[in-house]
Amino acid sequence: MTVTTPDRQAVTPDKEPAAVAPATRPRPKGRIGRWLGSSLVQAFLVVVALVWITPLAGLFLSSLRSAKDTASGGWWTSLSSPAQLSFDNYSALLDNTGMTKAFWNTVLISVPATALVVVIAALAAYAFAWLEFPGRDPLFLLVVALLVVPMQIGLLPVAKLFGELGLFGTIPGVVLFHVAYGLPFAVFLLRNYFAEIPKEMLEAARMDGGTEWRIFTRLVLPVGRPAIASLAIFQFLWVWNDMLVALLFADSSSQPLTVELQSQIRQFGSNIDVLAPGAFLSLVVPVVVFFAFQRHFVQGVMAGSVK
Repeated sequence: MTVTTPDRQAVTPDKEPAAVAPATRPRPKGRIGRWLGSSLVQAFLVVVALVWITPLAGLFLSSLRSAKDTASGGWWTSLSSPAQLSFDNYSALLDNTGMTKAFWNTVLISVPATALVVVIAALAAYAFAWLEFPGRDPLFLLVVALLVVPMQIGLLPVAKLFGELGLFGTIPGVVLFHVAYGLPFAVFLLRNYFAEIPKEMLEAARMDGGTEWRIFTRLVLPVGRPAIASLAIFQFLWVWNDMLVALLFADSSSQPLTVELQSQIRQFGSNIDVLAPGAFLSLVVPVVVFFAFQRHFVQGVMAGSVK
């Protein structure tokens, strides 16, 4: 039925008025995404990347120049005189027994120290997260408390202990020290990550007859791969770049590359052709390791940092 009123339009009561769509505002996330994608921000990121990579490029070019060319001008002069660049310094580095031995000592220290920390921490983190045993929570609090203990406090007592055990001045001694002081942070990081795994997933695996070891290796480790990769990066970079522990616990036969480079700096004016390629080699290995695992880095750190 339609009712007509004077000076008014016909009204149809059996028809509902059409709904008016509310005005939509752009979401903050969309605005931020468009802002980050702007050319201005991209240009800023390019500038930051260039500033970060310039010292690395300068060190690489210096490692390709002779000691005479280095003394005559900065590394940027090689951009206009490419004839200065050659790989003779790297050939000399390979002939330097001290540098090559120090490099392999660094590998023998960094790889076992990283692998042992990852394996032991993963086992302990799974136990703290999903296994019931007496004193679990107080023991985990003790592990967390060890995070605030400065490494310098244990240098002299551990050095004395290693001297009594015959480990002082050896590669296993340096590895054990790095493992001991790397475990508290590693257990804390992985435990928090493993605790976020849904409990129903583990219960379903147990109902299917899976043992704790099988659940750990087939379920927990694949799910925890981002956190494990982040931990491996942290531990490897710390051990590879360490000099304090190596200065105290390593002797001339077991010293890593950082200590060898520090001894070469004393003669900087006469052996820059060996020091520069050695420093670049010491720098490029951690960079390669980081970029090899960088896609897991942010996800693993953010997921394991809080519970």
